[in-house]
Amino acid sequence: MYEASGGSEPESPLALYRTIRACRICREAPIGRPLPIEPNPVLALSQTARIVVAGQAPGNLADKSTKPFNDPSGVRLRDWMGIGPEIFYDAARIAIVPMGFCFPGYDDKGGDLPPRRECRATWHSRVMAAMPQVELVLAIGLYAQRFHIEGAGRQSLTETVADWRSVLDSGGRFAPVLPLPHPSWRNNAWLKRHGWFAAELLPELQRRVAALI
Repeated sequence: MYEASGGSEPESPLALYRTIRACRICREAPIGRPLPIEPNPVLALSQTARIVVAGQAPGNLADKSTKPFNDPSGVRLRDWMGIGPEIFYDAARIAIVPMGFCFPGYDDKGGDLPPRRECRATWHSRVMAAMPQVELVLAIGLYAQRFHIEGAGRQSLTETVADWRSVLDSGGRFAPVLPLPHPSWRNNAWLKRHGWFAAELLPELQRRVAALI
């Protein structure tokens, strides 16, 4: 079930979505400890969407509702993008591919655990290959940036986001990438310290989103 697909033709995103929704690799063949809850992959694939939202992993609310960014972070992200939920949740226009498809559970301090490594190793290159029409990846947080941006592992999140113009110009592994911090309230202080994010990056984000939807 978890073997990569062969052949030269891109896979059907809908068929791949159905396969991933049934995935249990983090329980049945985990890297390290198994997922502490029942798997519930949360994602949206598309054969027409030209934008991919690549976040970290679904939160607890997204797991319960099977609806990504179904929380205040999602409200802020949609505000950053300049769109409402009717567009954000339209898979024909926006694909959503977190680095971990299932809510990973909580750490000892009550924060979300990192995304499961099995997802990236098993699915992500395959998912992106199935959507060759994508023209922009919004890489939210370090995990997504390290996957989609060559060399991002050598920089901090702040350095990568601050270098967004060069990142866009470099093209990314699969499509041009715009790096973003996580829209969580935990990053309010970061946003206040880095006024260039709202003044310079967000207008470019909204311009590109408007052109691609």
